[in-house]
Amino acid sequence: MFKRILIANRGEIACRIIRTARRLGIETVAVYSEADRDALHVEMADTAVLIGPPPAAQSYLSIEAIVGACRKTKAEAVHPGYGFLSEREAFPLALEKARIVFIGPNAKAIAAMGDKIESKKAAAAASVSTVPGHLGVIADEAEAVRIADEIGYPVMIKASAGGGGKGLRIAASRAEVAEGFARARSEAKSSFGDDRVFIEKFITDPRHIEIQVLGDKHGNVIHLGERECSIQRRNQKVVEEAPSPLIDATTRRKMGVQAVALARAVGYDSAGTVEFVADQKKNFYFLEMNTRLQVEHPVTELVTGIDLVEQMIRVAAGERLALKQADVTLDGWAVETRIYAEDPVRNFLPSTGRLTRYRPPDQTSTDGTTVRVDTGVAEGGEISIHYDPMIAKLVTHAPSRAQAIDVQARALDTFVIDGIRHNIAFLAALMQLPRWQEGRLSTSFIAEEFPDGFHPLVAQGRTALMLAAVAAVLDDIGNARKRAISGQLAGPAVRFANKRVVRLDDAEFIAEVERQDGSATVTFSAPEPATLALQSPWRPGERLWDGTAGGRQVAVQVRTIPNGYELSHHGVTVRAHVFTELEAAAARLMPEKTSFDAGKAVRCPMPGLIVSIAVAEGQEVKAGETLAVVEAMKMENVLRAERDGVVKAIHAKAGDSLAVDAVILEFS
Repeated sequence: MFKRILIANRGEIACRIIRTARRLGIETVAVYSEADRDALHVEMADTAVLIGPPPAAQSYLSIEAIVGACRKTKAEAVHPGYGFLSEREAFPLALEKARIVFIGPNAKAIAAMGDKIESKKAAAAASVSTVPGHLGVIADEAEAVRIADEIGYPVMIKASAGGGGKGLRIAASRAEVAEGFARARSEAKSSFGDDRVFIEKFITDPRHIEIQVLGDKHGNVIHLGERECSIQRRNQKVVEEAPSPLIDATTRRKMGVQAVALARAVGYDSAGTVEFVADQKKNFYFLEMNTRLQVEHPVTELVTGIDLVEQMIRVAAGERLALKQADVTLDGWAVETRIYAEDPVRNFLPSTGRLTRYRPPDQTSTDGTTVRVDTGVAEGGEISIHYDPMIAKLVTHAPSRAQAIDVQARALDTFVIDGIRHNIAFLAALMQLPRWQEGRLSTSFIAEEFPDGFHPLVAQGRTALMLAAVAAVLDDIGNARKRAISGQLAGPAVRFANKRVVRLDDAEFIAEVERQDGSATVTFSAPEPATLALQSPWRPGERLWDGTAGGRQVAVQVRTIPNGYELSHHGVTVRAHVFTELEAAAARLMPEKTSFDAGKAVRCPMPGLIVSIAVAEGQEVKAGETLAVVEAMKMENVLRAERDGVVKAIHAKAGDSLAVDAVILEFS
């Protein structure tokens, strides 16, 4: 077994690998760019080496820098994690030349499967079901359009190298093929250094199902069941689970046999994933093979009890797999959500900044359920523009799918993050959707469920009553605390009105609170009579009200605002103002603040890098035309004209780094 390994990655996956290595008694070496000098993975590792400036091409993608760090620290092996160099054939070859072990598959397997065009040819040769398409390299837009016409729309334009949704576009027309081809090539070039793309038929209403495989260097290969990864946005996975609610035992066996056959055909000898696209009738087709550890590997670990990182390390050290296929059993259900630094109400635009508060949920396993948080950040850390926007992965496990979803929903409610925008409210809302709970999924799920984009859920019915009751109790506790302040002026004790008016956005509740220790009874006289019993040890200043409401376990996030609180629960976020009846009468007369009007300026929607400006000063522009392309966190975003107009002035150029809301151009 190795004494010291280097992790050629950053963020949550670097921290994840360090934890397993530490358990195995292996020393770890972290590498970091100047932007990650204070990162969590640097703090966790036994040793850390600076390898370059913030841009990944000059640090985490530099094979020379990684090999140099290995020599400097005498690391015997390298784990690449996922992304960056994990699927570059040149990386294990360079390590082999330097007599350093690569904790991953052999270079030939990476070459065969890492290239999506070649992998489809290999899959067809191994009798694996494949999607109809054109597997040759496409020269230009004209050829791309011609091929798409032959295959039939819709089609998928996909980068041959890499993964993670980068360099992938769905096109339903000739015009979309032309633009999608250009964007896919550009993203592929910047992300993977390879601008080759191919085109294949896009399966309507598809599901994304993948099989985890595991091989050793002695010819043994097994699979660990499937994961469902159909909940995607912009071709990137958002929620994953294992097993899949679609797949039965027979289909699982068929998919597993094909995945293992493909792995054996290319001599695969590590952890890897064979991805399939499946229709709603359980017909499945090979999509690609990821020759690395997947982001969503924790759901497989929780249902199988197998540590995939440990297996990769043991296999790389030359050990045989200790497991046979018959030893693999699936126990219970696991659900994973990806916590991203992005703003769901602004079309999920990336968000950067400092984590002024980061409090993950309790990870104690109780009642046969598990909560696991894989992260690479800590409170006070900064989310950088240079890398992937993932903050953490929240994974829950329970005996059944319904229970795993319930545990996930509660864990999301108790995950407190401040300082940047994030998608927790979106994920919490998704957990409440009947279609998700019933397992009726497809890769277009988010687009279909949120056709007009995501908007925070409105408090209604029992949820509104519960939030109003919590706000009333919080206010009562605050008033009691004010009464206890020392050094107050002499005279009669301050008397607080018994009745409170709680305004939840536009709805009003009139309530009275009777409180004793951690228990309270809230009696409502309007909008209709009701009584709710609450219990919680909450104290002023805490961000989480965790207790029971009407006998049901409830977690509500609390943020103080003038005259009240911002409360969040199950994807619902409300501003709860608490007034006396006299104050409420005055508040009703206050004017509403109008929304911001950007006028005739086109502003940068997120902190990002200007890739290109598509117009010139004085140019007439029609609604829908491309104005500029902005890259943030490895994704390109096209800014289009909302209306017809003439470009008056351009304030940015390609290569500029802009802050959010910086003016890019103006219309006359």
